[in-house]
Amino acid sequence: MRGSLVALLLLTWSSSWSVPANGQSVSEVFRDVRDAVVVVHTTETEYPLMSIMAPVSVSATGSGVLISPTEVLTAAHVVQAANQVIVEFPSGREVRATVEASKVTHDVALLRLEEPATVPPLRVGDSDLMSVGDPVFVVGAPLGESHTLTVGHVSARRSVPGLLFGTSEVEFLQTDAAINPGNSGGPMFNMAGEIVGIVSHILTLSGGSMGLGFAVASNSAQQILFETPSAWTGLEAKPITGVLATLLNVPPPGGGILVQSVAIGSMAESLGLLPSTIPMTIAEEEILIGGDIILAVLGLQVGAKLEGLEAIGRAVASLAEGSLLTVTVLRGGRQLELSTRVR
Repeated sequence: MRGSLVALLLLTWSSSWSVPANGQSVSEVFRDVRDAVVVVHTTETEYPLMSIMAPVSVSATGSGVLISPTEVLTAAHVVQAANQVIVEFPSGREVRATVEASKVTHDVALLRLEEPATVPPLRVGDSDLMSVGDPVFVVGAPLGESHTLTVGHVSARRSVPGLLFGTSEVEFLQTDAAINPGNSGGPMFNMAGEIVGIVSHILTLSGGSMGLGFAVASNSAQQILFETPSAWTGLEAKPITGVLATLLNVPPPGGGILVQSVAIGSMAESLGLLPSTIPMTIAEEEILIGGDIILAVLGLQVGAKLEGLEAIGRAVASLAEGSLLTVTVLRGGRQLELSTRVR
């Protein structure tokens, strides 16, 4: 009797995966969506942390998903400091792309393809309809292996502050679907083949998929990128406050943004921002120092508690083409004002 009950439970659980509500199997839904899931190839300039060396060009891989003939959703950390972005489709076709918008604090970005896609884009679903326990699947390029599918459930829904203290909230869908490096920026689907999340990160002790996976909920991603101003700066930076700000001689009120890298062709490059090049370990954290420290943007102070970051982001994204962008930096112990016209 007990064996029959276990068999019945296993059969019920198995069938919930193999036949979604629309009558398609997971493999059928995957075939419907796979052509619009892309591999995002980037090249960046990097200064090695292990020793003082010349900068090197580094290639990296992430994932993304086509939402219009010329637009791809991905994660901000995949493309934020990229000198070049190339999107690769399952057919092998490669298309250059530019970063249209990026919100580092919430880890979502929008790419603009230089040539329209030849495959149909996918529908962005309503993540508010997802509940804990709902089945989902993730498609991406974990460890560089393109168009890999993993399945799981929505483990939790978490509304948390942005990835930097003091920034507005973003909703993440937590999942037990396996996520590895390379999955970042890839889509999380419901069983109707709709995009309900964009893979962001994993909390892990092992460095691999044994951990908690998180995707930015699709409704949050759309609101962040399409309903509020968002611009790509091409700047990778580390906010500094407290003891670190004191060590780097940041003047009152004691908060700043330490420039780590600057993407070629970006707003940050046109400003003339200098990246950090000297590796250092502070409080067991490896960082680069020696670059500009941004103190204020458009007259808005970063602040000792980074309270100005949200307002700065909105102000920069709201600038019209041709407007003057001004930035106050600390360079070599002196404060300088840099400026450029928004392109």
